[in-house]
Order: sequence, then C-alpha cells, then structure tokens
Amino acid sequence: MSALRRKFGDDYQVVTTSSSGSGFHQQQASAHKKKRQRFVDKNGRCNVQHGNLGSETSRYLSDLFTTLVDLKWRWNLFIFILTYTVAWLFMASMWWAIAYMRGDLNKAHDEKYTPCVANVYNFPSAFLFFIETEATIGYGYRYITDKCPEGIILFLFQSILGSIVDAFLIGCMFIKMSQPKKRAETLMFSEHAAISMRDGKLTLMFRVGNLRNSHMVSAQIRCKLLKSRQTPEGEFLPLDQLELDVGFSTGADQLFLVSPLTICHVIDSKSPFYDLSQRSMQTEQFEIVVILEGIVETTEN
Repeated sequence: MSALRRKFGDDYQVVTTSSSGSGFHQQQASAHKKKRQRFVDKNGRCNVQHGNLGSETSRYLSDLFTTLVDLKWRWNLFIFILTYTVAWLFMASMWWAIAYMRGDLNKAHDEKYTPCVANVYNFPSAFLFFIETEATIGYGYRYITDKCPEGIILFLFQSILGSIVDAFLIGCMFIKMSQPKKRAETLMFSEHAAISMRDGKLTLMFRVGNLRNSHMVSAQIRCKLLKSRQTPEGEFLPLDQLELDVGFSTGADQLFLVSPLTICHVIDSKSPFYDLSQRSMQTEQFEIVVILEGIVETTEN
C-alpha cells in the first residue's frame, strides 16, 4: 500500500491506493484535466463565432470603415495597396483615353499642335502625369493646357476622388495604429486567484499591475462571472453573466495604478460563490472575466 499526499490550501488529505497503482492513475487523470476552452482569451479576444444571422456580409459592408479597422494588418495593407493601385491605373487610363480620342498621341512631336496634356505620348507617360499631379510633385514637364475643357473637368474629378481615398484609407490606418491593444501587453494580472480570509471576511483576490511609467487615467476594473444556469421556469442560459462586486459601492473599483494592487471580492450572501464549497468550486464550470478600462496618458486612448 502506498500513500499519496495532496495539499489543498492549508489542509492535507491522505489518499490510500493499492499496490497496482490504479487508484494513483485515477487521481493523476483527475488532476490533469483537459484544458477548457476559454470564452475570453487572456489577450482579450472573444472565442465567439456568429452563425445563422442572415445577410451577415451586407451588415459588415454597411459599416465598411469599422470593418477595415477590425481587419488584421496583412489584410489592411493588402486593401491599402490594392485600392491605390486600382485608382491610379483607372485615372491614368482616363488621361490616356482623352489623349487617344483627341489624337494627341499621333501629334505628340508636332510643335505647332497644342495637346490636352503636354508631353504625354503613351500610357506610361499618362501614368507618370497622373502620379505627378496626384502626389503634387509637379516636375513641370507634363502639364494641362487651356485647350482641353474635358481635361480640366477630369482634373477636378481626380482631385476630389484622391481626397476621398486619402481620407478614407489614411484615416483607417491611423486609427488602427493608434489603437491601444498592445498596451495590454504591459498590464500584468496574477497567474492565479486566491480565496482567503481578509479583514475577517472570506475574499476572492487577484493582483493587477502596470509595467509602464505612463499612468492610466480614470482606471476602473470590473469582473464578470460567466456561468451556465437554469431558471425556475426551465430555461437554460448557457452563458449567464453575473456581476462580481470588486468595490463598486465603496469606490475601490477606481484604481490609481502606479503600483501592483490587490483586487478583492468579498464572498458574502450577495456573492455568486456564497453557496459553493471548496470541492464544488474545483469541479464547477465557470469563468471570471476581468475588464480593466482606462485612458492611456500618452495617447489619450
């Protein structure tokens, strides 16, 4: 016979197993449970997939700007490059088409002829003219003459279209770069939460700290308990959300995060953990989501 000692907090339990070790293997199997899939990962990403919504694509396209901001960086860069490339080729084709319909391409070297755009001989030269005007480079070699009203109208259309594309894409890239998602990498939470007596009360505690010297203004913390439950009417709620009080009534949820702080939730009669024992908390399936909100001092986001 052999004995296996396991520690639960300050209490020790002795488990007697047979010489064959079958009981020992059962304890090992129960101790090393399969890792449960999180509802919210530690990086803040929610493991939720929407389905059977109907016309889901059109809903995303109706809010195209937010959709582009939420895309991954590789898709943002691809759309950024593709949009500018298509717009440049389209406008260059328009300038080439005007020169072709007016016959400027055949009379490019005639000094007595006044073309729509000087020194535009083919599509590459039309493309260079568009880039020079759109990027306001203005080398002075290619320019619009006053003998081409359609060219003046196209130039006005080009200026308006270029301003819209620049405002949309550059604004999208700027907002995406200024998002404080990476700021969470320097906000550290304790690996485990602990339940212990504090100030004479049974308390759930965990720690949070800020690694950067820049402060978080108006930092506020909230905790949500995600747990399945069944109502007295028989309705099953797979992801019921319950609020865990971490000092809302006393103002302790407002943090001055200049040093690591211990966040406390008192397990009293109002707590969802009040009716749970130590053994039931080890077997119960639930998830605690901690939400830390604040304004980054340097970027004001």
